[in-house]
Amino acid sequence: MRESKTSRTRSLGAISAIPCLLLAIGISASVQAQTKPVQQLPGTSLGVAAAKPCADLAATPLTDIGGAGSKIVSATEVDRAGHQFCEVEGILAPSIGFKVLLPVSNWTQRYLQVGCGGLCGQINLEIGAADGCVPVSAGNFVVAATDMGHQGMAPDFGRDPQKRVDFAYRGVHLTALAAKKLIKTYYGQAQAYSYFTGCSDGGREALMEAQRYPNDFNGIVAGAPAMLFQFQNSLHHGWLAASNTGLDGKAILTAARLPLLHKAVMDACDGLDGQTDGLLSDPRLCHFDPKTLQCPPGSSNASACLTPEEVDVVTKFYAGPRDPATGEHLTVGDVQFGSELAWAGVFVPESTDRPIFSTMIAMGALQNLLFEQDPPKGYTLADLKFEKSSVALLKARHALFDATNPDLSKFQAAGGKLILWHGWADQHISPLTTVAYHEAILKQMGKDEAAKFQRLYLLPGVYHCGKGEGPSAVDFLTPMMDWVERAIPPEAVITQTPSGNGNNFGQPPSEARGPKPAEPNMPKVKQSRPVYPYPAVAKYQGAGDPNSAASYVKAEPLHVKPTPAWAGEDFLKPYAPSEK
Repeated sequence: MRESKTSRTRSLGAISAIPCLLLAIGISASVQAQTKPVQQLPGTSLGVAAAKPCADLAATPLTDIGGAGSKIVSATEVDRAGHQFCEVEGILAPSIGFKVLLPVSNWTQRYLQVGCGGLCGQINLEIGAADGCVPVSAGNFVVAATDMGHQGMAPDFGRDPQKRVDFAYRGVHLTALAAKKLIKTYYGQAQAYSYFTGCSDGGREALMEAQRYPNDFNGIVAGAPAMLFQFQNSLHHGWLAASNTGLDGKAILTAARLPLLHKAVMDACDGLDGQTDGLLSDPRLCHFDPKTLQCPPGSSNASACLTPEEVDVVTKFYAGPRDPATGEHLTVGDVQFGSELAWAGVFVPESTDRPIFSTMIAMGALQNLLFEQDPPKGYTLADLKFEKSSVALLKARHALFDATNPDLSKFQAAGGKLILWHGWADQHISPLTTVAYHEAILKQMGKDEAAKFQRLYLLPGVYHCGKGEGPSAVDFLTPMMDWVERAIPPEAVITQTPSGNGNNFGQPPSEARGPKPAEPNMPKVKQSRPVYPYPAVAKYQGAGDPNSAASYVKAEPLHVKPTPAWAGEDFLKPYAPSEK
């Protein structure tokens, strides 16, 4: 259960709210005020130390949480980046693996659970969307993660009813309960605040917690959430793969063609937001026609143009699948203009003889997870019908796997706070999915009520869970702590160019990604830029360094039209969650 307001107040004397660093130096006063970091609270200590030896946690019983067979496997002290932790590994029956890192000292009474990427299958404690946050780098959080009930990357776990449930929602919830029990045992006191951060499937897990278990976490940060799991892994990735597969079974469009396409898109649309900077502040303003790149008849040099076959592929990518009889959109949104360089290795392979990763994603889910009745042996992508009848088939497990319920009244009543975020250039999950869910929350909860506990941020030029042409290093954890602990709602959040190539937060495990070309080069110029709660955007003032956040102000939305109608709108309405 979440800690009561009274118990949290009593606990404040033991909390060290260590400041998080601002992500940009010298930003404007207005932006500084909106990104004020967590401050040291008067009278707080430097942190809480363990009340008993780490090894004693090995005897902690877990059968009350996971049932018979649940147990601690190991409890040992470890050094991570110069910080001492008690590392606990355990099993929650029948097969949910989890790991918890508990600071030996300097614990600030905060618990942070981290979601996983892809279909999970391994435990990853990497924390994302918290760049520059000192409590993270100083090792002040208890951190936990789970493999969601199965080990390895194969999707055939979906044929096991219990493993489906553990992956859908049970694994993340029971891990939270187990971690909190270990906290109470190790320190002799409970956590004061509980947070969850995840991206991709971790974002789905985050929303699953808000919707199913509103008392588990005080603050939830959900990035690029795969919440429309049923559509994401069928009609979305399936369409992208099928659109780029020729009659010979090989890819039509390859990665070498993407820079040409991306340049043409940016030449046509970069200035529509009022600034020519290599980023699209809102790709919905762009109406680029791929046919403008088509090679003229009789052309013998295709290096500066696209073949008619390639143009057809690209056109299908942007348009998304439609019901052939009615023309109705079958997905809420597909890849956005400006995301072209990110397609490499996902639905655009390096060469025609390389497999298409989107095919692997779609087939794994279609054959093992999505349908109530398993498809027959030999089922291929060619058997997937891009028509409205497929939407009805996906409905059966919607209430199990999807996390799209816009009724967050119980989460709000419990005092929960939610930050949604998404990169506009996401190559895996359309950012319009998250926009549509945000709109559904506003419709269900009311705009004023939703503003009390929920925010959405969209990051220009940012790929799936990070990286990209846009500044992708961001700290959403600090504003979330401010919101939960100090009742300061988040406004501007500063993004910047990451050092190196960022991390793999929210990404599928490397073994599951399949062959792909090298990562595109990250921006060479160091950038910092504010992002504002949707639908507001950052606007360049027309003077000052365009690569500095200080040169930007909050501006009115560039796009005000609601998400267009589509065949799965009912999936974003309130529903009773399924237990199996």
